[in-house]
This record gives sequence, structure tokens and C-alpha cells, in this order.
Amino acid sequence: MSTSPLVIAHRGASGHRPEHGEDAYRLAIELGADAIEPDLVASSDGVLVLRHENEISGTTDVAEHDEFRHRRTTKTIDGTKVTGWFTEDFTWDELSTLRIRERLPELRPESAAHDGEGRIQRLGDLLDLLDAADRPVGLVAEVKHATYFDSIGLPLGELLADELRQRRWVDDPRLTIESFEQTVLGRLADQRLGARLVYLLEKAGVAADLVATGRTSVGYRDQLHAESLESFVDAGLHGVSLDKHTLVDAQGATDGRVVDRAHAAGLAVFTWTLRAENAFLAKAHRGPGGKAAFGDWRAEFTSLMALGVDGVFADQPELAEEARVAFASR
Repeated sequence: MSTSPLVIAHRGASGHRPEHGEDAYRLAIELGADAIEPDLVASSDGVLVLRHENEISGTTDVAEHDEFRHRRTTKTIDGTKVTGWFTEDFTWDELSTLRIRERLPELRPESAAHDGEGRIQRLGDLLDLLDAADRPVGLVAEVKHATYFDSIGLPLGELLADELRQRRWVDDPRLTIESFEQTVLGRLADQRLGARLVYLLEKAGVAADLVATGRTSVGYRDQLHAESLESFVDAGLHGVSLDKHTLVDAQGATDGRVVDRAHAAGLAVFTWTLRAENAFLAKAHRGPGGKAAFGDWRAEFTSLMALGVDGVFADQPELAEEARVAFASR
């Protein structure tokens, strides 16, 4: 059982600054995060850019750019129709003209006050920041929509491997790569990058790569059994990362059996996402003041740590660190 789980800043310190911005990354380092988690998508010219989704109308000012108005379109991404503006329809030079904004302004008005202050970041920009940090800070890079990007000729796994080699991040102990799709993780294992490879699992649903190959009967839940977890190790994976709702129910009750099974198989276990606002907490941990107010986040954070997870993803990394200290002192 882990007594000191890693604190991973989810999209930077995204509870305080617009996610995936330089300020969010810098603040995460200042607040003591052990690692930073960016989401990777691609521009039309193959630049890896850091956005939660390839559709960017909710996190940038793209809709205010008259020169890009005609690029608004509807696509099917992982089986869901999405309308907006997509990174793969822009060159990096075009994306670099956009300003970023808070994705959840009603819940995070203090972060929204910083709308427009930052620009979209590339993976290379974040690597520069981590290389310049005055202490080792890890990178947990999430490859997003890998099957979709493969289908349009932008193989994220290959682009990532190439950039890591160019930047001499191969065999770097700070490096972890994760995805909701096992196929791209398998390809990255073949690249021998020396990275820890982690499979992300939703509480429900089916992975996009399995849907694409007709294996819709194998859901994420089915992959939490001992046999599946053991097969992940055989496939070269090092860990699993679980939706916290797999581990804690609406009443705040926790169930760590899957953590124990994964550890028994030889896998590290992470969970996401720890957020302090009432809107994201189990009902039992919510407090007064509405959705944006902080509830009893300490109780929820420490209860998840008590399950023995090896790392937690947090929007407010300093609060996760506070919970980690409190848990360790029990």
C-alpha cells in the first residue's frame, strides 16, 4: 500500500488558472506538484498541442476570430457528434494566435478572471518549462483520441515518440504516458521510450479503439477483473488510472478491491480527478454555498488515499498535498 501517493497537477493547476496554460503549469510547479498532466492533440501540420479536447471553442477565443469563422464544423469523435472548431483544422501558427480561457467559468470565476492572458501551449513548451524547473517535476502525458487521429493521418503515438527522442526525454525517469486506448499504449511500448505506460479506465463505457474494431462487448468495467489486469502487465503496461467514481460512491463510501487486484497483478494505481468544489464531490462530502463552494474535500481526498493508490490527479494540487500530509500523519 502506498503511504505517500504522487500528486499530479491535472492540466496544470487548473483549479486556479485556465487549464493547459503556461500560468497553470508554472503555478502547479510552485504549489509543489510532483508531476503535471497535459492532454495531447495535434495541429494540421503535426504539432502536438496541449488541449483537453481537439474541439477548442470552450477553452479558447476561436469563435471571436472572424478569419476562422468558416472553420466551424461538425465531426464524429469517438462515436459522438461534436460541433465547433478543431485543432486538426489549423496549423500551429494559426493556433498560436488564439487566447485561452477558463472552461468552467461559473464554477471558477477567479480563474476566469485570467481569460485571455495566455496562449495555447505545445508539448515542447511544457518540456522547456519542466527542464528549467529547480526540482524534478514529472510529465504524465495523455494521448487523446488516438484512433480518431490515426484515421486522419496524424498518428499521435508516432508524433509523441519522435518529439521525445528529439528532446532527449527517452528513458527519462520523469516520463509517464497514459491513454484511454490500449492500442496506442501498445505501440508506444514497442517504441521502447523507457516511459511508464498507464491505461486510463472510465467507470463505464467502451474504449474507442475497441469500438473501432467491433469489440463493443468489452467495456471498461470488464477490464477491471484480475485476468484483465494481469494481461495489462503482459502487454507492457505499468499502471491503471481509475475514474474516482469507481472507488467512491455518492454517499462517500469507498471500495478499494480493484486497487488491491491491480497491485496484486503488479500494476500501479492512480485515480482522477480530485476537485474541491461541491459540484465534483460525493454528496456526502458537499457543504453549503452552492456548486462552486468548497466542500469537505479533505475527507474525500484522504479517503481515496487510504485505499493505497499510488497517485492522484488534482485540479488544486496544493490541497491534494495538504491531504497527503494529513493522511501520512495519521
